[in-house]
Amino acid sequence: MSNLLRPGRYRLRRRELCLVAGLLLTSGCGGAYTLGPLPQLSPSPGIAWLSPLHPPDAREIARWRSAVGPPIVSATAAAVTQSTDAVTIVSWNVALDRGDVVQLVRGLQVSAPERPIVLLLQEAFRGGDDVPAAATGAGFASHLGRCDPGREVDDVARELGFALYYVPSMRNGGPGRREDRGNAVLSSLPLHDLSAIELPFERQRRVAVVATIRGTTSSGDPWALRLASVHLDNLVGARYGWIATEYGRARQARGLREALAGVDPLVLAGDFNTWFGFSDQAYIETARAFPHTRVQDGRRTFRGLLRLDHVFYRLAPRWAADVRRAESSFGSDHYPLITTVVFGAG
Repeated sequence: MSNLLRPGRYRLRRRELCLVAGLLLTSGCGGAYTLGPLPQLSPSPGIAWLSPLHPPDAREIARWRSAVGPPIVSATAAAVTQSTDAVTIVSWNVALDRGDVVQLVRGLQVSAPERPIVLLLQEAFRGGDDVPAAATGAGFASHLGRCDPGREVDDVARELGFALYYVPSMRNGGPGRREDRGNAVLSSLPLHDLSAIELPFERQRRVAVVATIRGTTSSGDPWALRLASVHLDNLVGARYGWIATEYGRARQARGLREALAGVDPLVLAGDFNTWFGFSDQAYIETARAFPHTRVQDGRRTFRGLLRLDHVFYRLAPRWAADVRRAESSFGSDHYPLITTVVFGAG
């Protein structure tokens, strides 16, 4: 698993940046990553929240949280659970309305019509009056472009007949725009045990979403699988002097790794914004906690330039996973990663 970027002089510069970032970390600038329960968000129906305990992180996250709408939980469209020996899991940054989720799913349904499908989406979006007028002092991200109302995350879930769990991370644009964006789980199976994990704050509020699917195999054996969709920061701010962005991502990865410790079996996937591919600190920090993970298809996922997207897994005995990059990006600037988990494969 080598660096996907060119070696040579660039690596020397990277080492220099790492040295500076290391000095900032050891001086106490941004090393904290521990998360704890957030009971004040308990009104979110059926969702358990974790959030950074580090006070500077907590203050910034509260500003950004005030600018987004509530989570969406819709279980009414989920299909009745049927016995199955495998499930297809898609991790994909859909770039708001650019990724054609329905086209991708219809193709998967043709190739394996009886197999359940779960989508772990990043940069899903929601618009309308559910997104509140931004409070004074609220934090928000820049607008990423026009959003087709027909591709809002709840519309996509409704068209597919999938259960939906969506948690916005940030407002998509300034106070005048009633839009937010974040991570989502869409599933042809019912979703259980929902949780939301606010990551250590770097440049923008980031919230990983976690849910469980359950079923039985064709031989009647029960199975359950925990799924998490995450999107790490691509840039960092003043705490690292606006340099060495991978150390900000690594801090977020450590917080997420700690929050998911002991949760098995588990598939964690998403856009990790790993500028340095498989040698990025965020990848390394995460991979340490997922010893079952094997990279079978190392192709680049962002515009054919960078490997930003990854799938990690911890499986039950006799389970197996196969992860492949899709051949098409279906309109997004990221290619989907498609994972097949087989139960009782050994």
